[in-house]
Amino acid sequence: MTTIARATDTLTRDALTVLQPGFTGTEAPDWLLRRLGEGLASVGLFGRNIAGAEQLAALTAQLRAEREDVLVAIDEEGGDVTRLEVRTGSSFPGNFALGAVDDVALTRAVAAELGRRLAACGVNLNWAPSADVNSNPDNPVIGVRSFGAASDLVARHTAAYVTGLQSAGVAACTKHFPGHGDTAVDSHHSLPRIDVDPGVLAERDLAPFRAAIDAGSRAVMSAHILVPALDPERPATLSRRILTDLLRGELGYDGLIVTDGMEMRAIAGTYGIERGSVLAVAAGADAICVGGGLADEETVRRLRDALVEAVRAGELPEERLADAAERVRALARWTAAERTGADRAAHAAGTDADGDVGLRAARRALRATGAEGFTPLTEPPYVAAFTPVANIAVGDETPWGVAAELSRLLPGTETGSFAGPDAGKEALAAAGARRVVAVVRDEHRHPWMAAALDTLLDARPDTIVVEMGVPRATPRGALHLATHGAARVCGRAAAEALTGA
Repeated sequence: MTTIARATDTLTRDALTVLQPGFTGTEAPDWLLRRLGEGLASVGLFGRNIAGAEQLAALTAQLRAEREDVLVAIDEEGGDVTRLEVRTGSSFPGNFALGAVDDVALTRAVAAELGRRLAACGVNLNWAPSADVNSNPDNPVIGVRSFGAASDLVARHTAAYVTGLQSAGVAACTKHFPGHGDTAVDSHHSLPRIDVDPGVLAERDLAPFRAAIDAGSRAVMSAHILVPALDPERPATLSRRILTDLLRGELGYDGLIVTDGMEMRAIAGTYGIERGSVLAVAAGADAICVGGGLADEETVRRLRDALVEAVRAGELPEERLADAAERVRALARWTAAERTGADRAAHAAGTDADGDVGLRAARRALRATGAEGFTPLTEPPYVAAFTPVANIAVGDETPWGVAAELSRLLPGTETGSFAGPDAGKEALAAAGARRVVAVVRDEHRHPWMAAALDTLLDARPDTIVVEMGVPRATPRGALHLATHGAARVCGRAAAEALTGA
């Protein structure tokens, strides 16, 4: 039975309701369970909270024992950004691979299977998909998380993803409104700025969000970006012009508006998380996402108190906070209705399961250049992984590459990771006489990586190149494979192509 708040007034309960905090560990701490009893309605999960499917199901059951209708959210995009399989790599290719295939039925099927797995573990809100149009090839944080650089392609696959995910009873949270694709700055580190006119924004960046709204996306996540054409003063997350006038008014969206992580430097480093949270709710946001970095009870207390004090000081209308809290509860009611006990459990148990859909998609996304004269590998090679610094959204816990899958097909395969100005020479020395498979990620964004390939190919023209990011650089090597993402299944598809498996 749903627990109602104990010993808290309506204002305080509403302030807790709009928070989506995280925590550390694979079991819910006492403080979190207590806050659920006081009105907290959502919890965000990250890789640090997940050790496996059975453990995750036990964790979500622990949360629901305290509050039956709790929203359990996760940042599970598939592809490079995975929390369910943070230590192994994802069973699903990411958006860019799906966009490369451009089969909306396949995208819908992938999202449905991902949703099925989330629902089976008790997760009912996914901070996905990314509807950003990756129009800036130097974008350091979106890249393969986007379906592509063409607005119409991104729009149709965003809609398909939303439909597929929500068919499993998991609410989609389409992000990052009004579009994070045309940035060269990561909002985890500072505040990006997009300087284009309103017409470009409407046709390019907003189109996928219109498609998501038409598909019934239950939630939309705001971006921490400054878009002067829409609001010259405040970033989207804090802008009434963008969240209320544009998203709610012009686009007619009536679902939950969630902020991106408030501890990201674009907000925390400019407004602070307390002031930022107050401004976000006042602007039209309904749920405050925090917990990727700040994951403790003190953070929850600080944000709760900041919202309560802002109402009492007249800075935040009480009815706006109440409306935000009611939108959170409305989404909780939708997910509870979708779960429907035994029927949803039976669905999650496997009658509609398609466990191979991710691998099939990864195989279809693979693009080979130079395959005409290529002879599959029969001897174990040396895999030189040229490893860039991972962006925060992806993290550095998740393995990537082709070495593990090649080792399974060609036992004895060796590998090493290289970076910096001497990466090419170091890789050559480590490889010895073995055939070299060079694995790169966004070669076009990293001059040292391109130089390393120059060194390898000058000395060893038979080097094979596998690009696991955005394949913008000119294909080169004895064989060039573009996987359109670095998920585990993308590595497997590449390894199969290299060995003829």
